[in-house]
Amino acid sequence: MIQLNETSRSQVTEFILMGITDHPELQCPLFVVFFLNYMATALGNLGLIILTSVDSHLQTPMYFFLRHLAFVDLGYSSAVGPKMLVSFIKEKNVIYYHECAVQLFFFGIFIASELFILSAMAYDRYVAICKPLYYTVIMSDRVCWILVAISYLYCIMVCLVITTETFKSSFCDSNIIRHFYCDSLPLLSIACSDTSEAELIIMTFSAFNLVSSLLIILISYIFILVTILRMNSSEGRHKAFSTCGSHLTGVVIFYGTLLFTYLQPQSSHSFDTDKMASVFYTLIIPMLNPLIYSLRNKEVKGVLKKLFKK
Repeated sequence: MIQLNETSRSQVTEFILMGITDHPELQCPLFVVFFLNYMATALGNLGLIILTSVDSHLQTPMYFFLRHLAFVDLGYSSAVGPKMLVSFIKEKNVIYYHECAVQLFFFGIFIASELFILSAMAYDRYVAICKPLYYTVIMSDRVCWILVAISYLYCIMVCLVITTETFKSSFCDSNIIRHFYCDSLPLLSIACSDTSEAELIIMTFSAFNLVSSLLIILISYIFILVTILRMNSSEGRHKAFSTCGSHLTGVVIFYGTLLFTYLQPQSSHSFDTDKMASVFYTLIIPMLNPLIYSLRNKEVKGVLKKLFKK
């Protein structure tokens, strides 16, 4: 068990990540589980990126966004996973001050980008089902790149602000982070300066990102549902629902976890609960997404079968 490491009144130069558990008997089994988890995540998302890049049948807007979804999944799991694995094999998982800032910055970019890529995918499904005759015009390559570029640029700007605000705080009483990666709120909880402004900025951006992206998804699916209900053909309804199935599954899992984390009553809110939720959306969801979008997708399954037959 890691003992609390109290520092002097000067600014700390490194932090200690407490990791997922402090029970020694669980360290080895959890290392194996999360190592296999990270390998599956890396192989699955890299495979999806390569597959949707090289196969001519998968050069559509839907797979363009899916490729970027796999990229951000791989990005934030890689920002967290390898360093988290170290906590299972080292008594003290030390992360240097600037390394911590870099981890927070890149993790934030990728996790926030996922929100807006999922909303872009919802808009893509809306255009495909509600405006099929104009689909190729509305969802041109240029529009797809603009949507993705805006998402990345906005998230870089937001995460730059959040990281700067977080590390403007003074850390002088303790350098123990009660988490398995550098996140803004656990960091601010150990700061010895006033963090009210930083917390307000972080919560404002987090709420805006979550609500705005979810609103785009909900509005898109309301229009999709209305269009589907107006269809006369049951075969057409089934085809439309199956087109949205994978995306809806991914959205429910991802947003469900985030809403569970951030909408808990303050009285029942704890770092241990946040830690378990964080494990799910930082390590489990990036592993599940390639399975969700490949096993439920006939075109991806068809391409995979052709590759394995060769």
